[in-house]
Amino acid sequence: MPEAPLKLFFDGGCRPNPGPMETAVATRGQVWHRCDIGHGTNDEAEWQALLGALDVASELGARNIVLLGDSALIVAQASGTAKPGPFASFHASYLAKAAAFTRVRIRRIKRAQNLAGIALAKGWPR
Repeated sequence: MPEAPLKLFFDGGCRPNPGPMETAVATRGQVWHRCDIGHGTNDEAEWQALLGALDVASELGARNIVLLGDSALIVAQASGTAKPGPFASFHASYLAKAAAFTRVRIRRIKRAQNLAGIALAKGWPR
């Protein structure tokens, strides 16, 4: 029987923009939160969150994953429907990490559906 896909919600941001970045990844009722990961823009934080989601999936031993994020730009760039432009190094890291999985899908979801974004907005965990 094929492995059910692991759904990973990812989100990143900074306050102010640009400013100190933080990310969150949520799956299986847990949140992986990274704060104070450097200074950057919201888009850079979103890329960091996406790469973090791949790391979490790897730690959990998943092979078939669905990445769920609310950034139209990052989802489009990662999926190849938009050129990565200044984020080419992030895109290259994404492709290298994604190659370790049997199946990787990425989808854009509404902000209100993003469990990782909700965790960041609520400041949890701290």
